[in-house]
Amino acid sequence: MAGLIFTPQKKERLGDKLYGQILQQIVSGVLREGDRLPSENQMCQSFNVSRPVVRQALLRLQADGLVASRQGAGTFVQKRPPEGLTRFAEPSDVSEILRCLELRMAVESQAAALAALRHTAPQLADIENALNGIRTEMNTGNLAVSADFAFHHAVAAASGNVLFLQVLQTLHGLIERGMTVALSLTREGSPERAKRVFGEHHAIYKAIEQRNMQGAELAMRYHLDRLRQRVTDGQRDC
Repeated sequence: MAGLIFTPQKKERLGDKLYGQILQQIVSGVLREGDRLPSENQMCQSFNVSRPVVRQALLRLQADGLVASRQGAGTFVQKRPPEGLTRFAEPSDVSEILRCLELRMAVESQAAALAALRHTAPQLADIENALNGIRTEMNTGNLAVSADFAFHHAVAAASGNVLFLQVLQTLHGLIERGMTVALSLTREGSPERAKRVFGEHHAIYKAIEQRNMQGAELAMRYHLDRLRQRVTDGQRDC
């Protein structure tokens, strides 16, 4: 493990900085699947941070499925993200993007369910227009970030609860950063992957159109879970 070196750049958000540097080592292949990470004490000394900071970074990496802790043995690399991940996002930003996605899963799944129950004809038309925008952008080889956000925004608007909209608007920049990463990775993948991404959005729209609350909730949750897998798992063509 001599090549595993931590070099702090700023004093703020050290948990994210450490997360990012461990992530970079995994993506680059310095740390391979099955490798054991240095001990907490070694990371404290190498990174010049406290044990709580190290534990915070490790807990986040575990939550994202990238490492796993084995009692009495240490922490081991479990999964390698796509090689392009750290080209499309700063390593220290990935943790924040994934935390945002956790919130989106809770908020947007419920918003989709309520949209299925409450949507008006004009609101359904807005969702369909945004869906068509995603298809057009993908067909022309673009990232479709603005169209993707417009789709999720239209679903939240159709929920009839302005607070869902306010959450998305507050997180607008962070959500679009996450979309940019995920769609960039999608564009580098197979054509079938892009089709699946569009299909996930289409399934959300159809469930809302049919006023299927449970179906809309599950379709949204499935889509966001797949988005997370595209970011964290380089072995799955999801």
